[in-house]
Amino acid sequence: MRHIALVLAPAIVLAALAAAGAAETAAPPPIKIAVFPFELEDFSAGAAYVPLDDIDREQLRLSTEEARRLIAASGRYQLVDVSTVNDQAAKAGKLRDCDGCDARISAGLDADQSMIGIVTRITRMEYAVTYKVRDARSGAIVAVAQTDLRMGANVAWSRGARWLIENRLLEQAK
Repeated sequence: MRHIALVLAPAIVLAALAAAGAAETAAPPPIKIAVFPFELEDFSAGAAYVPLDDIDREQLRLSTEEARRLIAASGRYQLVDVSTVNDQAAKAGKLRDCDGCDARISAGLDADQSMIGIVTRITRMEYAVTYKVRDARSGAIVAVAQTDLRMGANVAWSRGARWLIENRLLEQAK
C-alpha cells in the first residue's frame, strides 16, 4: 500500500501542475465590440455639389461588412449588434463628429469597445480609411489607425478596411 502511494504521489503532483499550466494559458474571453457602419468624410472640391450617392453607400456597406467579418473571425472579438441603435448621430452617419458618443452608445449595448470606420475623400480619386476604437466605459481611444494609402476609386474602400483590420487592429492583438 505504501508502495502505491509513493508511485501515485508524483503522478498527482504532475497532474495538478499540468492543470494549473493549462488554466494559465487559457485564452481570455473575447472583447465585445460594437462596430458601427463606416462613414464618409468628404473634403473633395466637389463635396458641396456632389452628394453621397448609392455607389458610395454601397462601398461604405461593403467596407463595414469586411471589417466586421475579419473582426468576428479573429476570435479575439465578439460583435455586438448595433442595428437597433436609436441615436441621432448614429442614424445620421456622424459618429465621427460627436466627440466619442460611440463609446456611450456601445456601453448601452453592453459592449466593451466601440469602433467607427471613416473613409476620407480627399479628391474624387484619393481616399484614406481610418478606424477608431474606444473603451466603452471611459471613452478613451484604445486604437486608431489610418491607411495612408491613396487608393483610387471608391471600390477600393473595403480593401483599405481589410488591410487596416488585418495589419493594424489584429496585429496589435498578438
